Amino acid sequence: MLNAASLILRNLRPWGESGVRDLAVIDRRIAAALPGMTADRIIDAAGRLAVPGFIEPHIHLDKALILDSVRPNVSGTLAEAIEIIWERKRLYDVDEIAERAGRVIESAIANGVTHIRTHVDVDNIGGLRPLKGVVMARERYQHVVTMQIVAFPQEGILRNAGAEQLMWEAMERGADVVGGMPFNEDSIEASAKHIDIAFQIAKRFDADIDMHVDETDDPDARTLEILADRTIANDWQGRVTAGHTCALAGYPDDYAAKVMDKVAAAGMHMITNPATNLMLQGRLDRQPKRRGITRVQELLDRGINVSFGQDCVKDTFYPYGQNDMLEVAFLASHAAHLSMPDQIESVFAMPTVNAAKVLRIDDYGFAPGNPANIVIIDATSAAEAIRFQSPRRWVIANGRVVAETVVSRTFSIL
Repeated sequence: MLNAASLILRNLRPWGESGVRDLAVIDRRIAAALPGMTADRIIDAAGRLAVPGFIEPHIHLDKALILDSVRPNVSGTLAEAIEIIWERKRLYDVDEIAERAGRVIESAIANGVTHIRTHVDVDNIGGLRPLKGVVMARERYQHVVTMQIVAFPQEGILRNAGAEQLMWEAMERGADVVGGMPFNEDSIEASAKHIDIAFQIAKRFDADIDMHVDETDDPDARTLEILADRTIANDWQGRVTAGHTCALAGYPDDYAAKVMDKVAAAGMHMITNPATNLMLQGRLDRQPKRRGITRVQELLDRGINVSFGQDCVKDTFYPYGQNDMLEVAFLASHAAHLSMPDQIESVFAMPTVNAAKVLRIDDYGFAPGNPANIVIIDATSAAEAIRFQSPRRWVIANGRVVAETVVSRTFSIL
């Protein structure tokens, strides 16, 4: 029947639009809800806020949920967290990695996440087992969530024997994006070479680049500027993402301005990870303690695309996390001092339209013909959703209702 739909959504309040409207789902894609149209199911959103799926652009699914099986991070520092990971990584099992990753993916889905970009360690300790486990999890959940995998050389490329070859193999075996951690090399020259190798791989596979950049308290870290220069030199504008960039917050203002102008000219995307970096950076400082958060507002003021990620879930770096973008939005608002009405809207854009740009998703949004990824939030505005961490009442992924949350509360006060 021409006017038959699998799902009709009444009285949605799409974020960024004024008022409410109806939508239909036909063949797993968004369509106009026409008069007289019938559907297998009709949901009345009753004026609730809707987004076309939250997007998680930076998480480590291979490391998630290992905290209970490792020794404590006594110092609470990034360096010790990585050392503990070495011990655990030697014992990795592909099926076990897939199972842990799957639990976090299911949590993300319940929280309205429909797209994920995950970094996966590639080094001579775990080999390609982390990649194999996360690829297995991606296949299990591909009907619900779309995933991009970043081949991530956390131990360096030059200083970790065999890592370069493993990076090439990772791209052959299911990774989509070339990662990097250039500051984790033995010299600035080696960091530059690390970046050059990443571009060689990216160009061979026509892949985007997404690096952990200057995730350090050291204000003398300089790999962000090198990455911006190399992005322009390789004509890879719009295809490079820099995550963390903690050192940028500690740069002298004149040098920071110079680097951010280069980032803007390179069309780079920036990702801040407030949960993990608030926990790790400045850990050993006496007061005043550094916050570890990059210069979010200054980047936005330059027109640079900024998003944020959960980063870690119950691992050696961070003991909390549930892959909930509203929770991370709440943290980002505080960490980056984003409290004005327009700033709150900017924060809400980070795991939605901004993250879609990071992942280069062209069919994101409520336009007819786009994939029917729709999350109905028990709120009427972005500010209310962040404030109350509002339940995701219905989560629709690829045209199907895949999660529903009902909260019941009673009072016996008087």
